[in-house]
Amino acid sequence: MAGNLTGGSIGRSAGPSRRRTYRPMSDINVTPFVDVMLVLLIVFMVTAPLLTAGVSVDLPRTDARPLTDSVEPVVVSVDAEGRIYLQETEIDSATLVPRLLAVTEENTEARIYVRGDRAIDYGRVMQVMGLISQAGFVRVALVAEVAVPDTEAGGAP
Repeated sequence: MAGNLTGGSIGRSAGPSRRRTYRPMSDINVTPFVDVMLVLLIVFMVTAPLLTAGVSVDLPRTDARPLTDSVEPVVVSVDAEGRIYLQETEIDSATLVPRLLAVTEENTEARIYVRGDRAIDYGRVMQVMGLISQAGFVRVALVAEVAVPDTEAGGAP
């Protein structure tokens, strides 16, 4: 009743000897590519909101609906100390109008957003808006944050 359980001698196959040939794989392994793309997507999704506004301004809140405009507007900001910024560059009030005319290529129909800090004196923001209006710009708007209703306190913030 004794028998050979291995089916033959060790090291040899039971069937005819077949020689395996190396065949290169013609498929592209896309898994590393997808992994890298997902990591880049996440990095850009996290960093993109940080690049939108370079001047820190604490905007007042409002219940008005947001504007939808396909053309990127020119942004003038007034921070808490009263300093004026055109986009992200600090400028003084004497050079505001010439720089605006240069940036908009003297297009007085260009949309200009004025962002004023919540803590700044209202008169300073109106002074900046007056300078812009005197230069002939007709599409000047104030920017505010959308108010989130405070349900716990029962009132607006």
